[in-house]
Amino acid sequence: MSRGPRTTDGPYAPPTPRRELTVTSADGSRLHVEEHGREDGPTVVLVHGWTCSTAFWGPVVRRLADDHRVFVYDQRGHGRSPAVGPDGYSTDALADDLCAVLEAAGSRAVVAGHSMGGMTVMAAAGRPQVRERVAAALLCNTGSSRLLDESTVAPLRAGRLRYRIQKAVLGSSLPLGPVTPLGMRVLRYATMGPGATKEQMRACARIVHACPRSVRASWARKVLAVLDLDANLAALDLPVGIITGEKDRLTPPVLSRRIAEALPDCTGLTELPGLGHMTPLEDPGAVAGAVAALVRDHLADTAHDAGQNTPPAGVPAGKESA
Repeated sequence: MSRGPRTTDGPYAPPTPRRELTVTSADGSRLHVEEHGREDGPTVVLVHGWTCSTAFWGPVVRRLADDHRVFVYDQRGHGRSPAVGPDGYSTDALADDLCAVLEAAGSRAVVAGHSMGGMTVMAAAGRPQVRERVAAALLCNTGSSRLLDESTVAPLRAGRLRYRIQKAVLGSSLPLGPVTPLGMRVLRYATMGPGATKEQMRACARIVHACPRSVRASWARKVLAVLDLDANLAALDLPVGIITGEKDRLTPPVLSRRIAEALPDCTGLTELPGLGHMTPLEDPGAVAGAVAALVRDHLADTAHDAGQNTPPAGVPAGKESA
């Protein structure tokens, strides 16, 4: 099982979790989950995107951990969560996994999802676990449909040719190879804003390059290329904030604007100037601040209710659950 990358020391190094556990999803898939921060703090669940891992949230976790109980997990096939069979790639599976993690967290929470993590939140809209467990949500750099039509990774005019090129590039199973200066330049162009630092680029490259190429291609071909969650947005009837990067090429701001218009209770759309697709790495302070604001406005008054922040049955703190 791949453990996922560990970056060099510094603000982008994944923090050490307070405990680790394994959560089993509806189809039997096993998910690596980490708990950080204060045991008695309000609960936050962070859901990473395509080709990433729990390591992606490191800078955000560090900013939240002093005052919050923070859960991060590896999406199936990413990081330390094993890959699944051909039928295990779907938005329903993503929703099942999030619901399993919410149950394991054992309390109401604010959920933040980046990219495919945001799609996970939208896919789970209307699920009983979401209605019961999620007080508010943050969607970062994501879309509900028409990803390949709107993406501007290929520097061409919108149309059939750009669509076909982007479908081929994003769905490729070719190895990314070692992290080289050329590879980092390509990654910066596709995923980050022009002001991204070398340290941010190195962290991003290590995380993305660690994703198995078969997993990367399967999610791109079976989910991202055909994504259509527009009908789910009306069922996401809880307070939802949205963050996007002005220079996001993978999920351009137009996709976030459409989501904001369709949501029953959008608390606001923030477009971060000059930033690309990886806003939790590019400006972790802004993302952590948005999460903390949702906690303050929609969860803090219930965070210390009796019995809320307790480990799930049969999972002692610091132990791993089957």
